[in-house]
Amino acid sequence: MSRRIVVFGAEGVTGREVVRQALERGHAVRASDRSFKEPGRLPEGVEAVPADVLAGDLRPVVRGMDAVISCLGVPNDPRTLLDPPPLYVDGTARIVQAMQAEGVQRIAVISAAFVAVRDRGPLLFRTAVIPSLTRVLDQMRGMEAVLRVSGLDWTAVRPGWLLEGEPTGDAWIGAEPFPEALIRARTGDVAALLLDCAADNAWVGGTPFIARDEPDFEESSTRVVLEMLA
Repeated sequence: MSRRIVVFGAEGVTGREVVRQALERGHAVRASDRSFKEPGRLPEGVEAVPADVLAGDLRPVVRGMDAVISCLGVPNDPRTLLDPPPLYVDGTARIVQAMQAEGVQRIAVISAAFVAVRDRGPLLFRTAVIPSLTRVLDQMRGMEAVLRVSGLDWTAVRPGWLLEGEPTGDAWIGAEPFPEALIRARTGDVAALLLDCAADNAWVGGTPFIARDEPDFEESSTRVVLEMLA
């Protein structure tokens, strides 16, 4: 069934993939980001609505929509991780308030597996990378808490460390944390799960984990650290 879906963080890697897949599924898509630096990258037929989730009026952004998908996120560089902007808690709270005011009930957001588990992946990943994410993960926990008391039909998708890639259809998805050897989740698979949640009401009130077995180098601590320093 075709739905009207608004995507926050639509210009990010996962957000662009959500928009692309939503159009392929026949949904009407409204894309929102703080600004569209590359508006030409949006597919034809997408309604672009710039909005700052920390300051702007979000009611017009969600008005008339059936569901909201939030792909809000912060860069993984060390400076941002030390002092991340309050996108997850404050931004999500403002989206929730707009939805409540406009009578929009369904929301699916990106959280992270590591809000709940720390014993995944190589030793360096567990002892160095995950501790560096402490402040961001604390915000994600706060975001999930905001959703739990919102009265909305919410889902917080918990991927492993994101890896840009096309959807595969064979990702591990479950209510319990994924196997210890896995730390990765492809953006295409995460986007597909977000759309399943928003459009088909999967995992309402849930926090599904998602990950996929990738080549050893992609799952290595070296690869993750290089991505953080890029």
